[in-house]
Amino acid sequence: MKLLVINGPNINFLGIREKDVYGTQDYDYLLHMIAKKGEEEGCAVEVFQSNHEGAIIDRIQDAYFDGTEGIVINPGAYTHYSYAIRDALASIRVPKVEIHISDITKREEFRKVSVTAPSCDAQIYGHGLDGYLEAIDFCLKK
Repeated sequence: MKLLVINGPNINFLGIREKDVYGTQDYDYLLHMIAKKGEEEGCAVEVFQSNHEGAIIDRIQDAYFDGTEGIVINPGAYTHYSYAIRDALASIRVPKVEIHISDITKREEFRKVSVTAPSCDAQIYGHGLDGYLEAIDFCLKK
């Protein structure tokens, strides 16, 4: 199986930004964790990160053509207002999971609303970096 993990704005600053919210593990740790999971499950996992909305949309659209069979996405702040990312996700008919490291239901009011989640099959939040592994498992079982 070929999976795509997409990380939006500021996810590359793990271990630097708001450690009390996102933890102390850095982005390289997350990449290693995801790569190890892919090896254990015998699937190809590509990780893409961008701080730019259009680049994320382009990568989602490319997934339509490149044989991607599941998408895990942490849209970052775009979760709350990017109808363009929402529409791109809705265009792809593969299992899709929205992931958030923190528990967005216990944070600021604006973080409690996701415009992208309705275009996904599941939403995982508040499980730290392990949420990525849970999202990969979800895609593998679909």
